[in-house]
Amino acid sequence: MSGVRIKASEPTNYFTGSLNNVFASNLLHSNYFGKVLSYNGQVIEATPLPGIIGSLCSIFARTNEEFQGELVGVGEHKVDILPYESNLDIRVGDKVFLTETQQKVGVGDALLGRVIDGLGNPLDSLGKLTLSDRKSLNGSRVNPFERQPITEVLDVGIRNINALLTLGRGQRVGIVAGSGVGKSVLLSMITKSTDADVVVVALIGERGRELASFTKEILSSHSRDKVVIVAVPADRSPLLRIQGAKRATTIAEYYRDKGRNVLLITDSLTRVAHAQRELGLALGEQPTSRGYPPSVISLIPNLIERTGTSTDNSGSITSIYTILADGDDTTTDPVVDTARAILDGHIVLSRDLAQQGIYPAIEVNQSISRLMTDIVSQSQQKNAQTLRKYLSKYNENRDLVLMGGYVQGQDPDLDQALALWPEILKFLHQDENEVCDFDTSHNQLSQLLGV
Repeated sequence: MSGVRIKASEPTNYFTGSLNNVFASNLLHSNYFGKVLSYNGQVIEATPLPGIIGSLCSIFARTNEEFQGELVGVGEHKVDILPYESNLDIRVGDKVFLTETQQKVGVGDALLGRVIDGLGNPLDSLGKLTLSDRKSLNGSRVNPFERQPITEVLDVGIRNINALLTLGRGQRVGIVAGSGVGKSVLLSMITKSTDADVVVVALIGERGRELASFTKEILSSHSRDKVVIVAVPADRSPLLRIQGAKRATTIAEYYRDKGRNVLLITDSLTRVAHAQRELGLALGEQPTSRGYPPSVISLIPNLIERTGTSTDNSGSITSIYTILADGDDTTTDPVVDTARAILDGHIVLSRDLAQQGIYPAIEVNQSISRLMTDIVSQSQQKNAQTLRKYLSKYNENRDLVLMGGYVQGQDPDLDQALALWPEILKFLHQDENEVCDFDTSHNQLSQLLGV
């Protein structure tokens, strides 16, 4: 076995300062250490350690500071380590300790109502977390043929989604939109209104101000006791952003294994992909479409496929991923295209609707729930299809109608759409504090169509 083996007591003599971090106890019992060979500001090269990809390491600098990192490359003569922070005071010869070969995540009911970072440290000033259970950060593979079928509806409290894009418990769906069209407000409404047993929210790579305001709003609502928030702002290292997304997924898996129906919200999948792009390029991967290396395309399905229904109990993870469409490009962006191909549906937010003041700005005719036909009645399917037809007719002929070029009576469907249009706009709009449950949503749609 490669690496330098020392007695368990020797590391204690090397540390002259206090160790105030989550890895201190593991590090003091580490039997293996190496030393730094080089550091280019992003990747640390060290002498060989007997770890695997994903192992945790601690770098103890001569300045008596300790830094954590993750093993990302293993070679015969060296290993590559990515630290969780940047601009570190690391020098050649600094000690590197192997602290944990397979990363485990602390989980438990004490997480409910709390805000943590990508490493599981509390961010809410509510005291230390005591978690007795642990799960693998990278999850475990599930045989798709052993998963339970999706048969139950998930009520998200949004009239548009409940009536026209019904979601099932265990479904994976993306919210695709450009910047500034109301993604965060929609997520906040869903988090506060859903009937899921537990809601796990991963806020990855967002603005610090937005993280604070979103978290404050959720934790001041009636839903705080069933919400766990994992927050990693944009100024953190790319490795920490990826860790945050994986940790949130692991927490959701824990509650699913307990038989609970979990809603996992990741905002945003694009920022996770950007973080993986930074790591891949730093490690020498070749860029492909829009600069994304191949590791990005493999990360997205690996993350998404961990969610869904379970194999042996009634638990499920319904996952919602926001996907940022750069320049409102919802068709050719690699992340959008990859996610849409593997998800069970997507919801597109329209800038035109947002500019008209219609929130949530859901473009119904560009959105789809692939499981809706399996979990709602035929009458509900028919009503949703009818409203979609009216929306399509109106949008196709809007300019003609506004110019006065349309004569009533030529198209009965368009006539009906024009007659109902004011009521349709009221149906599509929902105030931020308004909650519309599943049954009410479909009743209002039936009333709108007069059936």
